[in-house]
Amino acid sequence: MTCPQLEELDLLHSHICQAMGDPKRILILYALHEQPRHVTALADDLGLPQPTVSRHLRILRQRALVTTQRDGPAVVYRLVDDRMIHVLDEMRQVLRDVMARQSEILS
Repeated sequence: MTCPQLEELDLLHSHICQAMGDPKRILILYALHEQPRHVTALADDLGLPQPTVSRHLRILRQRALVTTQRDGPAVVYRLVDDRMIHVLDEMRQVLRDVMARQSEILS
């Protein structure tokens, strides 16, 4: 893969990285990967206040990371692209590896 251009990195940062700027949004993505949910079910499952979840969902929706579908009077949220979870899993593995190396250096 070639080195990305600065413009592409600016887009990546503003579109994706800033959306991942709050751990609650990452948690929401993982929950929606398990199954699509209504905002109240999502809030209950995550133990977060519903207004907080709604605010984070709005940001994720603005970044096109989640989408909505009507279910009668309710709105169901779903993850747009499962690759996002794979990326997050890879980042978590990198973090584990870095922490393990740091632990070895300190011991």
